[in-house]
Amino acid sequence: MGLSYRDTGVDIEAGAEAVRQMTAAVQSTYGPEVLAGVGAFGGLFAADALKALDAPVLVASTDGVGTKTKLATRLGRFDTLGEDLVNHCINDVLVQGARPLFFLDYVAASRLDPARVAAVVGGCARACRAAGVALLGGETAEMPGVYVDGELDVAGTLVGVVERGRLIDGQAIRPGDAVLGLASSGLHTNGYSLARRLVDDLDLAAHHGLDRPLGEALLAPHRAYLTEIMVLLAAGVGIHGLCHITGGGVIDNPPRVLPAETALVLDTAAWTVPPLFRLLQRLGDVEERELRRVFNVGLGMLVVVPADEADAALARVRRTCEAWPVGHIAPRGDGEPVVFR
Repeated sequence: MGLSYRDTGVDIEAGAEAVRQMTAAVQSTYGPEVLAGVGAFGGLFAADALKALDAPVLVASTDGVGTKTKLATRLGRFDTLGEDLVNHCINDVLVQGARPLFFLDYVAASRLDPARVAAVVGGCARACRAAGVALLGGETAEMPGVYVDGELDVAGTLVGVVERGRLIDGQAIRPGDAVLGLASSGLHTNGYSLARRLVDDLDLAAHHGLDRPLGEALLAPHRAYLTEIMVLLAAGVGIHGLCHITGGGVIDNPPRVLPAETALVLDTAAWTVPPLFRLLQRLGDVEERELRRVFNVGLGMLVVVPADEADAALARVRRTCEAWPVGHIAPRGDGEPVVFR
């Protein structure tokens, strides 16, 4: 008998079984605007809703979960990775004021495990349903020799839309503006290469002073802030800028939205850095600046608003998310773009 694809390490049946297991979850996110999804060569999404906008702008984000996948493999739990993926991308388009429309996922491994793939995509579907986003489709790939046996990689792309006149790009930020911090749910999807090294020899089933097992705390899904930001926009709050705290932490992310002549002044007494971050800091004797540059230290999203709207805005977001007034915008001068007080 001649050489087969399976002999090279690629199991076509495993890919087909993964699709069978994920189909119901994917289709649960469909609305009437989805014209074709699972099984089609390309997903079809009716854009009729865009006709109601004067000047619609599509906003897209592509990202991955990174080495958090290795922690998931160690713990044998993959259901949260899909939520991480979708919610990260939602936040990335949200900072420009865009409402998400549809999402596409990609799962790759040396050898596809249908149950693992279904768990990941099920998490994507769960996050998409919560946000009113269509999980339009995706792709699985089995690539022996490219990926390490037993590991997997997940990535995705999300597309949203915003009226051109309502784009949020940070150019409205002025000295005197107030800055609100919305609580993160954990590490989200950043800093795991360092975190994994710090916990490599620890029992992840133990609490280590936390309110839950360490492994569970580390796998907590990336939080989406769609509800909070859409509530503010619907109330007419003048959001001058939004900053999703991802890779680079609270040091490298704010300058991405700040005008060159401004600086963010963060009041470190305004919020308490969650115990998980302090545990990681102690384990590696991590310097405070490094901690702030690698992790979100409890702040998943920063919202810049006029000072006279800060109290009302804070009251609105606190209905669904823990939040604090964490700082203000000041003239930068010759100083750093982010200052800690």
